Amino acid sequence: MSHLLSLLLEGLGNAAMMAWQIWWALVLGFAISAIVQAWAPHERVEALLSGPGAGPIVRSTAFGAASSSCSYAAIAIAKSLFQKGASSASALAFQFASTNLVWELGLVIWVLMGWQFTLAEYLGGIVMIILMWALLRLFVSKQLEEEAREHARGADTGHEHHMAATELPLREKLTDAQSWSDVAHNFRGDWQMLWKEIVIGLLLAGYIALLGDDFFNGLFLTGAPQLVQTIWGALIGPVIAMLSFVCSVGNIPLAAVLWSGGLSFAGVLAFIFADLIVLPIIIAYRKYYGNAYAMRIVGLMFVTMVISALVIDVLFGALGLIPAVRPSTEDVFGMIKLDYKAVLNGLALIAFVALFAITARRGVKDPVCGMSVDKAIALSSEVDGKTWYFCGPGCQEKFTRSGDPETRV
Repeated sequence: MSHLLSLLLEGLGNAAMMAWQIWWALVLGFAISAIVQAWAPHERVEALLSGPGAGPIVRSTAFGAASSSCSYAAIAIAKSLFQKGASSASALAFQFASTNLVWELGLVIWVLMGWQFTLAEYLGGIVMIILMWALLRLFVSKQLEEEAREHARGADTGHEHHMAATELPLREKLTDAQSWSDVAHNFRGDWQMLWKEIVIGLLLAGYIALLGDDFFNGLFLTGAPQLVQTIWGALIGPVIAMLSFVCSVGNIPLAAVLWSGGLSFAGVLAFIFADLIVLPIIIAYRKYYGNAYAMRIVGLMFVTMVISALVIDVLFGALGLIPAVRPSTEDVFGMIKLDYKAVLNGLALIAFVALFAITARRGVKDPVCGMSVDKAIALSSEVDGKTWYFCGPGCQEKFTRSGDPETRV
């Protein structure tokens, strides 16, 4: 019993140490993402994402990189774009970019695993988009794509993270209270969508690290030739991700543990890339697009993730950029001490509290999804003399269809 309690506390301690390692990077990354989401001209960008050719793919990639890193938000927004006429390639490019090319992801990877992995993640994201575009028609015919679009138009929209944005010039936004309120609500919205993923990811990393070298050596074939380890790692990485149920920034702590435990460079990259094919998201694809299209795009994504990981592994190996020394468990989880990281974490806490305080003063809770929205600009409905506020038309429509307003919340 005492040994079990000791393991329980050790796993929790590991999770807490890793949270200390990445707190400042998470807050900074989410803050930068919130500013971009709030101040970018989204409606004009969305209008440019439909149509054939390379242009919409490039614009979808740029729009995705400027969006939230939440995988669930990414697939919901991509579905909305697909419903409105964006091609499968553009919608998938948006998904890849918003989960592989965003600020907060790169910062957390850098802190836990080093700049080489951050560079590999960004380059790999671009390679995946190119491969997806090139291979799409091998998996999805034009007829199946149109059938999936009709299915998506009839599917329940679910919750999308609608990004607030004012239309003021950038110089005026810097001193405009409403513009900073938009930033704060985007910041809070990202945390509301991702905090469970982050906590689960930290806990999984903390406890999986306790499994020991024998477990990792057997799973990752560390005694096999390097080529076998590389290929096996690229294949097993996405499978581990699918079964972990953790996506977005939440899977980076576990990626650091897998790298420390001996998974190949390609395997770690494939694991990180695979946050768009975890089991809950596959279920969402089936709901959005139907079984046939969902299974084909999952197959397409798996193939592009594996190949991209192997391509980046070969490239970085040739350039000597694959780290030669793996971190120990102690290196991965670190320790709390008074250094520059303590100062950054303190500043991050101040910024976090300040942005949440803005949402508390100016915001109100959406009764459908629980998101905090700025009532000065939110959609609203009046029922029996009471005003209700919503993050977007999907939640407003659900509320309107629900019947008795007292039973809707």
